[in-house]
Amino acid sequence: MINMVDENIEEVEETEEVPEETFDVVYSCLRCDTHVSNTELSRLPEIKCICGFRVFTKVRPPVVKTVKAI
Repeated sequence: MINMVDENIEEVEETEEVPEETFDVVYSCLRCDTHVSNTELSRLPEIKCICGFRVFTKVRPPVVKTVKAI
């Protein structure tokens, strides 16, 4: 009689954790020029500024792209 023992070998998967790039979009109210991030706007049930205005513009990031002339 052969005694067989079940061996539980846990395989450790090698996964490299790559940090995800999160680009937080910033919006600006047209009336009072308050800067609000996208995460703050998504928490609220409606898109509205603290002043009550509902129109926002997207603030451009401070990244300058340079293009070489030919």
